[in-house]
Amino acid sequence: MPNPLGSRACIRRKARIEAVSEAILEVRDLVKQYPSTTAVAGVSFAVPEGTCFGLLGPNGAGKTTTIEIMEGILPPTSGAVLYRGEPIGRRFREEAGILFQKTALQDFLTVRQCITLFRGLYSRGLDVEEVIRQCALEKIADRDSRKLSGGQQQRLLLALALVNDPAILFLDEPTTGLDPQARRSFWELVQSIKARRKTIILTTHYMEEAELLCDEIAIMDRGRLVTRGEPRALLRQHFAEVMLELPRQEFPESARSLPLTLIEGPERIEISTHDLEGTLKLLLDAHVPLTQLRIRPANLEDLFLELTGTELRS
Repeated sequence: MPNPLGSRACIRRKARIEAVSEAILEVRDLVKQYPSTTAVAGVSFAVPEGTCFGLLGPNGAGKTTTIEIMEGILPPTSGAVLYRGEPIGRRFREEAGILFQKTALQDFLTVRQCITLFRGLYSRGLDVEEVIRQCALEKIADRDSRKLSGGQQQRLLLALALVNDPAILFLDEPTTGLDPQARRSFWELVQSIKARRKTIILTTHYMEEAELLCDEIAIMDRGRLVTRGEPRALLRQHFAEVMLELPRQEFPESARSLPLTLIEGPERIEISTHDLEGTLKLLLDAHVPLTQLRIRPANLEDLFLELTGTELRS
């Protein structure tokens, strides 16, 4: 008689194998050691093809080191990065696009000339004019690349990362320093790239950006992964239905003994609850001022701070 437990185990094993086979990039037991520290301490995850994967973490968490190993820039101390099931090599370099935090461009070239120069580095890719159109650079195509605004500069750097029509695109803190309007314009470009089923790996310190763009996130801290999953699912796992925010200075000491889930920050007190009416009644009965009360759903910033702490990292 067949063993049903054995059958279920085979099904689970098959499902795991199929899930791994759909990954375009795999990180296996990645370790990076330096003489005085371990920057990455045994990190493993897989990135499904056609998704936007966010790697998040505070300063010093090890995410930049992890990304640079994934990009083939740094060698790992141990572990491996696989692209389509093979160690990263020539195929990866031909099919990957990277937008670095900082990129030095050749002086005295126009936007179109910069894109043409980078396009010449690849045997295959997109037409220069197509890249200009995709990144909304038509109006500044003949402008000196040194005379671009921050948002225009990032659109140009994105264009350079797209010239080879990459299957996988790395965006390393792409909107740092941009004003809100330029940031939202850049998000729209990324969403258009997602619509073409490209795989995107994003690092960012803007939780709103990660929540909007990412299908899946992983949060690192002190060289290790602390959580991974779909953003909304992680929020449901860690938080109640709503969050209440109050200024810390207006939250009396006597109210700290209330049966509430308090999250204390340097400037505000946050309360996570499924029972909004009951929580409001408790606060009113305890004479907590509610004139500056803010009610909102939980977000990725809440999750980030809960898992990595609120202390300042250098």
